[in-house]
Amino acid sequence: MATTSAPGTEFSADLGAAVAAEGEDLPPGIGPWKLAWRRLRRNKTALFFGGVFLVIVALSVLAPVYSHDIAHIGYADQNIDKPILIAGKKTYVLDPTGIPIGPTWHSQYLLGADSDGRDVAVRLLYGGRNSLEVGIIATTITMVLALILGVWAGFFRGAADATIGVILDSIWAYPAVLLGIALGATLAISGINLGIFKIEGTSLYVPAVVVGIVYIPYVAKPIRGQVLTLREREFVDAARQQGLSNFRIMFSEILPNVASTIVVFVPLILANAILLEAALSFLGAGIKPPNASWGTMISDGVNTIPAAFHNVLVPGIMLVLTVMSINIFGDGLRDALDPRSKVRIAH
Repeated sequence: MATTSAPGTEFSADLGAAVAAEGEDLPPGIGPWKLAWRRLRRNKTALFFGGVFLVIVALSVLAPVYSHDIAHIGYADQNIDKPILIAGKKTYVLDPTGIPIGPTWHSQYLLGADSDGRDVAVRLLYGGRNSLEVGIIATTITMVLALILGVWAGFFRGAADATIGVILDSIWAYPAVLLGIALGATLAISGINLGIFKIEGTSLYVPAVVVGIVYIPYVAKPIRGQVLTLREREFVDAARQQGLSNFRIMFSEILPNVASTIVVFVPLILANAILLEAALSFLGAGIKPPNASWGTMISDGVNTIPAAFHNVLVPGIMLVLTVMSINIFGDGLRDALDPRSKVRIAH
């Protein structure tokens, strides 16, 4: 007996076969981090300025090599009365009126001298080394404390949220520069003594701690708001139904979902930390002499304007270039991590 198929059966079978065949040609699933890397890789501007920042970091790290093997002078060495040889000619780095020489474009005093007869190029690299160190430490302090406070306040709410909110609002109420000056001037006199460890007032860690504390609310508040939304999501309810503890839910469910926010905030806070450290050092509440900093170099160079304008121009350009490169790379990183961004995937 001949069998007949129901109407539409052949069409359904052909459609299923076509979908299966098409599925075999599709690429495998791509995770969010790999997709973000593809977006970032196509942003040539962000990658270029990220490379510029890495070059600045490398030059700053190699400051002792340049000082010892090329310039043959320390960052704090003054050369007021003794002449030096530049292109075979004896030259004094300060003229009789106290005006320092400009850029020589030779191994010694490549970018000129400051009012104390110190090599500007050497101090520029050491200043970058100190500024970057303070910025990185401050960013680490900000991100760690802001993450703990933001997640704790957003997840537990209630009394914990109210208490942490008062602390964050108290810091938030003051402008960053004014609060930094107040804390920097106070800690420069008394230092930091927590019993377990003690930091002298002249240490680089003092401005790092000050800057790190100042920017905590700027990160903790957005994280708290995101956690307040995440704790009501279905996957958190499912984790509770499975009997997971609150701390395990925070680590395994909440933190992975705020990771992209944390990554975006890191370059933003780093740029602002370097800029605030320069402002505090310029005003005398940051890095203390004889340590060099871009802020202290600008502060010292103001006294030589206009006769030796390079003493302000050189560290100013380096500071602007560093902050600009971090910000542009950070913008590209933010766009790459944006789930609403579209990217065409080639087969």
